[in-house]
Amino acid sequence: MSQSEAKSYEKTFDKPASRKMGKRIGKSFDSSSKFDKGPAKSGVKKPYKKPFVPVDEAEKTRSFVQKRRFDKLAKETPKESIRLNKYIANSGICSRREADDLIMQGLVEVNGKPVTEMGYQVQKTDRVVFDGQGITPEKPVYVLLNKPKGYISTTKDDKARKTVLDLVANASPYRLFPVGRLDRSTTGVILLTNDGHMTKKLTHPSFAMKKIYHVTLDRKLDRADLNMIQEGIRLEEGIAEVDSISYIEGKPKNEIGIELSIGWNRVVRRIFQKLGYEVELLDRVLFAGLTKKNIKRGHWRILTDLEVNNLKML
Repeated sequence: MSQSEAKSYEKTFDKPASRKMGKRIGKSFDSSSKFDKGPAKSGVKKPYKKPFVPVDEAEKTRSFVQKRRFDKLAKETPKESIRLNKYIANSGICSRREADDLIMQGLVEVNGKPVTEMGYQVQKTDRVVFDGQGITPEKPVYVLLNKPKGYISTTKDDKARKTVLDLVANASPYRLFPVGRLDRSTTGVILLTNDGHMTKKLTHPSFAMKKIYHVTLDRKLDRADLNMIQEGIRLEEGIAEVDSISYIEGKPKNEIGIELSIGWNRVVRRIFQKLGYEVELLDRVLFAGLTKKNIKRGHWRILTDLEVNNLKML
């Protein structure tokens, strides 16, 4: 290589200095930019920092004071309060308009005192009484049970015996009460409800609710004794009058059908015991127009709207 050619080559070699280092022709990239700009290009984001905003101490104080006032009002405001007329209507006794009339007449008591004020607010913990009977603002539920043997007709038993409530535990979200009683050995139809007004109506002697029993005795019932029962048997409370009594067609003479309206304790058993008979089986087949038809022993069903309306019209 001549001296002139060498100088020309050196000048050519020095030309790339005019370009930035690391830059290539074609698919070019600047490797230094990746590191100069930090991790932004590598996909790692910097954590977000909330911009600093100066705190307004006056506004902070006002918010604190408002919160305290709100908390104080919240404590003073009655919880789950409800207008008295709605409370009565929810219990199933009557409509709200009719409830207003009852309130104006002073027929409703709250915690032992008559209330005549329109728009009066009550709480669920208050005791509301109408016609001498406590009421609750729950949707009325009516459950018909075909009671088996071995269950007592009370809400609670000190001896931890099984009650009818154990059989209808899943029938209602509300607490139910048996309408009347069937003793532990008696089977058959029994109504349970949370409607206190209906309970009083169906169990009060003045309403004389009809009941029919299927009785199985330890021996055949004489015709003379059957006639005596029809005429009335004297018990401690007075004369036990029955509406009708007869042998059951197609059954032995120790199986009897008896219809009566009195609600004395164990009255059917005592009637026959008075004449020297022992009741081996006692099954109630009808109560207030309700039967156990299509209900297996130990099972229950909810009354239809028609049946509920019929009870209200009794």
